Amino acid sequence: MAGDEATKHQTAADERKARLAAELRANLQRRKAQARSRRAGEADSRVDGLGRETGDTRQD
Repeated sequence: MAGDEATKHQTAADERKARLAAELRANLQRRKAQARSRRAGEADSRVDGLGRETGDTRQD
């Protein structure tokens, strides 16, 4: 009897782990898409990648 309850608890824990992993992957995909959409202009050709965003939205 105690073994059945332990198995049920383990199964619930595994389901929770799988659900959280799926949510984490979905969140990562949303964040990547958001970062790509914020990036404007040509592809970055610098070796060190993108520079830090300054937050300055003025167009001179």
